[in-house]
Amino acid sequence: MDKLTEYPKIIKRILTEYVELCNRRPNQDMETFLIIDDSKGHYIWMNLGWQNGERITGMTVYVRIRDRKFWIEEDWTENGIATDLVRAGVAKEDIVLAFHEPKMRQYTDFAVAS
Repeated sequence: MDKLTEYPKIIKRILTEYVELCNRRPNQDMETFLIIDDSKGHYIWMNLGWQNGERITGMTVYVRIRDRKFWIEEDWTENGIATDLVRAGVAKEDIVLAFHEPKMRQYTDFAVAS
């Protein structure tokens, strides 16, 4: 698998499926969308709007491709984006759970860093 061409396709497909699923039950006060910067390798699933009179601005998922690996910076999904990446054929050693402190990453089943 050519990581430079396949990895962006994989994360865009996965995140697009999640956003489309969210948008099947639209909330008129909340937008769910993707922010994609292919040239820098940043992929963000974002929510923006109002809920119960409070402003909501938050990332559900933020993944970047760095050093030919997926760096998961933010992940508020139930099963984890890493699980979806593994199901899509990505090796665990190509996934960094960057939301964990660097010294704690050694205790996961995924890559420690580069």
